[in-house]
Amino acid sequence: MKLKAIVLAMMTLSALTLAGCGSDGEKGATGATGATGADGSNGQDGTDGRDYTAANEWFMAGQDAVTKASGNSISDSAGKAKNIILFVGDGMGISTLTAARIYQGQQQGESGEENRLSFETFPYSGLVKTYSANQQTPDSAPTMTAIVTGVKTKDGIISVSDAAVRDQCSTSTGHEVMTALELAEIAGMSTGIISTARLTHATPAATYAHSVERNWEADSDMPQAALDAGCKDIASQLIDFPYGDGPEVAMGGGRTYFMPNTETDPEYGRAGRRNDGRDLTTEWTSKYSDGAYVWNRAQFMSVDTSSVKHLLGLFENSHMQYEADRVNGDGAGEPSLAEMTSRALDMLKQNDSGYFLMVEGGRIDHAHHAGNAARALEDTVALSDAVRVAIEKADKDTLILVTADHSHVFTIAGYPVRGNPILGLVRGVDASGAAATTYSTDSNGMPYTTLGYANGPGFGFGSAAVNTDSNRPDLNLYAVTDVDYRQEATVPLGSETHAGEDVAVYAKGPGAQLVTGSVEQNMLFHVMNYAANLVGRAEAAQN
Repeated sequence: MKLKAIVLAMMTLSALTLAGCGSDGEKGATGATGATGADGSNGQDGTDGRDYTAANEWFMAGQDAVTKASGNSISDSAGKAKNIILFVGDGMGISTLTAARIYQGQQQGESGEENRLSFETFPYSGLVKTYSANQQTPDSAPTMTAIVTGVKTKDGIISVSDAAVRDQCSTSTGHEVMTALELAEIAGMSTGIISTARLTHATPAATYAHSVERNWEADSDMPQAALDAGCKDIASQLIDFPYGDGPEVAMGGGRTYFMPNTETDPEYGRAGRRNDGRDLTTEWTSKYSDGAYVWNRAQFMSVDTSSVKHLLGLFENSHMQYEADRVNGDGAGEPSLAEMTSRALDMLKQNDSGYFLMVEGGRIDHAHHAGNAARALEDTVALSDAVRVAIEKADKDTLILVTADHSHVFTIAGYPVRGNPILGLVRGVDASGAAATTYSTDSNGMPYTTLGYANGPGFGFGSAAVNTDSNRPDLNLYAVTDVDYRQEATVPLGSETHAGEDVAVYAKGPGAQLVTGSVEQNMLFHVMNYAANLVGRAEAAQN
């Protein structure tokens, strides 16, 4: 099928078909010329009365921003990048980066503040505005959609434009937006998806699936009306992926979402979540004669990357372990994020047409929601380790982007002396500027930690509350640097929330010069498209 036909069928907003479309059912005007030189002529047919204007505006604004930026003394020409590696730290706000940088440095015996995470050495960086089409503070579904499609959408919606309504199946038809990974597959590139969360979770799902409800991860999660209307669960969309030869690598958690409810998980004995009887892991190996399915680290390490061309790895029945818990040992064992990244690159680099790889540190977000800074920082360092692997293995013609989908209400406060343990109680400086002999205290004479949260479950260890009265606990009595410690929270909530401030983006390789200043999140897709000419390469592959 020609790419134009594919794009029109999906009503995507790629530069090939992008045009302004009126809400009165008239055919849209001729679209603007894209950054890659692709003509935006064939306006979308609006005879069904749908209004595509808002979605077009998101896409066109991002495209225009890159076009203008590329004309301002950017030496890298369009299409210079052969490969793209996109790293996403879920919930990795700037305060998380700062604390993780210090944490890693202190783990290495330094004071910490002078340390830099692997990607903080990249030559280009900027700030990214993360609001979604309908919320100041977003969730991961619209933010990742913006990054991989160039279109902002509503919270809870995955790679479907903001013309759709969340949880309303019928509103998705005609509003699906094509992703960078889909374009890469059409172009004949190899593709990979890696996450420490479930592969069906919002961030990884946005690369390959289209859904008006991020929680429709298995068919058992969907209302019957949505199934009857033809909407597909997210897990099945990975297996039924219609472009190219499908993703070459897909690794993360979420095993039971791919298993029928008549089978039990090999590690925990839990029944699968699928009501439709499909065993998607078996379908994967049946679909690919050169494919393999693994569910533990031993199997993963035994894979021959020279002969296995399609690898599915599902290492937990739900999310993968936090890095701190993985290191301390778990059941059947799991590969680290760095190990998954390394082996994925070994496979993807064999394609002379290039590759697109997305790697998510998914559990940074989950630790923050639990008010547990230690695990969030450990997983941020693990993402940095994965980026370091990519730096070592990637060729010079590879654009590497490192960013976050959103931030968290995570704070670094007080006036601790340089080198003070980042997870510890605040110890300030005395009159001479040296470390004080006592901890800093609040107005009631109580010590406090450097790290905290503006809201969330608050003080405690693990899931158990340690203090039940309304006053602050005496932290002198508790091991605040323990990995299970939950930092205090100002506003009591069952789960800490995301935050709405900008996140950082770091870039290295061809096209990285476009990543400067303050940008809209959906511009990042257009940076990748400019760098690797994804649309142009996809179109050429169809001719």
